[in-house]
This record gives sequence, C-alpha cells and structure tokens, in this order.
Amino acid sequence: MKILTFDIEDWFHIIHKYPEDILDKWDNYEIRIHKGMDKIFQVLLDHDVKATFFVVGYIARKHPEIIKRIHDLGFEIAAHSDMHKAAYKQSRDEFKLDLSDCMNSIESITGEKVISYRAPGFSIKKENVWAFEILNQLGIKYDASIFPAKREDGGFDDFELATPSIIKYKGMFIKEFPMSINTFMGRKFVASGGGYFRFFPYRLIKKLLNDADYTMTYFHPRDFDPSQPMLDGLSLKRKFKSYYNLSTSYTKLRQLVYDFDFIDIREATKIVEWNNVPIIDLSHHSNDK
Repeated sequence: MKILTFDIEDWFHIIHKYPEDILDKWDNYEIRIHKGMDKIFQVLLDHDVKATFFVVGYIARKHPEIIKRIHDLGFEIAAHSDMHKAAYKQSRDEFKLDLSDCMNSIESITGEKVISYRAPGFSIKKENVWAFEILNQLGIKYDASIFPAKREDGGFDDFELATPSIIKYKGMFIKEFPMSINTFMGRKFVASGGGYFRFFPYRLIKKLLNDADYTMTYFHPRDFDPSQPMLDGLSLKRKFKSYYNLSTSYTKLRQLVYDFDFIDIREATKIVEWNNVPIIDLSHHSNDK
C-alpha cells in the first residue's frame, strides 16, 4: 500500500512556531503556491493518480480557487490546521478552534464533510495526545499525524508500529495512517517526503519503496518551486532541510508516480482490514492543558 499526500501551504509556512503578528508578515510575502500546485496537478493528471490534499485553512480562505480545483478534479481534501501552528504549542481550546476554523473554511467551499487530518509538522506527540479527543469531537475519522521517530516539530519515537493502526484514547478510537519509516544502523528516517526525499538519490528511494509493504508520502507545493525566496531567520539546519536540491524534486516526483501505483487515503481506508490492525492505547499519555 502506497499512499500519496500533499500538504497544501505556501512557501512561508515552513515554520510552525511564530509570533501572534505573523499575519501582518504573511500578507506582505509573495504568493507562490500556484507555481507548485500547477506542477502537482499536472503530474497527477498525466498519470491518472489520486492523492489526498491536506489543506491549511488560511489557504482555503486566501485562495478558494485552489480548493475548488482540487475538489472539481475529484481529489480528497483533508484538514491541515487553520494557521499551520504546531499542535503542541496550543491549548485544548486553541487547538479545537483552529481545527474548526480550518474545517469550516474547506467545507464552505466543497460542501462536503472533512474526515481526515494531519497536524502541521506532525506535531502530535506524547505531550499532546489529547488532540485525538478533539479530532473525535469534530468528526475526524482518519488521522495521519503520527511520525514514529524523533523530529524537530513533533515525533512519537516510541509509537509501536509504522503501519495503519487504531488509536485508542479515553474510550474513543481513531484510525491512524502514520508516516512510514526507514531504518539504517538504528537510526530512523523518512525517504518519502521532506528533506530526505530531495537529499537521497532516486535509485535509493525506489529501492526503499520497493522493499516496503506500506508507504506514506508527504509533499508540499514549495517542494517543486526552486526559485522561491528563503525565509529570514532560519537555522542552517532548517535551511538545508527546506531548500536543498529543490531543483531535482519535481523530476523525482514524476518518476515516483510513474514507477509506483499510488492511492489516496480515501481508497486506503477501504483496503485496510481494520479488524486486524494493532490497537494502540495512548490513554496513559495524558495532558489536560
């Protein structure tokens, strides 16, 4: 099972922790999201491939034409927070309001209920597993927020399996599509999205995916825009992760979609035998902030 997903945000959304006046800055930044979206649409239409689009609510309000096109083309639309702020940087009430605003913004355009979610930066971790309770309250049935390794803005290193699972939390259940993980000399990494996808040669990525029973991907419009500006104030590590090898990423994506049969989350939910997947109880990770 290989699942294709895109996180729909603009080039300046690469950070997940920011001051409250961030909107003033965002409104002054160059809009470049259409450049990446046009390339994404082209490769999907060329190969007749479905994908799930995790949309930031801010984008839905600023660029409703993008959401309409995704919907008109028959692709699945899911929620990716309203303002791309790390989930663990929010209280319960803030998280619920943020996600509600995102879902309402999308649903007002498509007329369809949003039932899938991914946290920005995979920012659900042990300290804020209460987020699953909020997801359940808002009618989210499928989550793709778990990153079963350490990372800067999230990571759930001791999550038991990087395969479809059912998360149990305080008596409720949500079906989880975690990020797929590769391992080398005990170190976990992800080759199907982010900086590693641009860093590794394609022949290695192809081998890793060929060897995997389950692959979850994550890409962004900015991943295919090599001429984008560089955001000020980033660490050297962050600059490398976000901007290295942008010039080759679209060629890799086209080859990836050509070489493998991808499906979206909507189709994957029909294939998974949910009665046979692991149930992972996170109730012992409790934080009532």
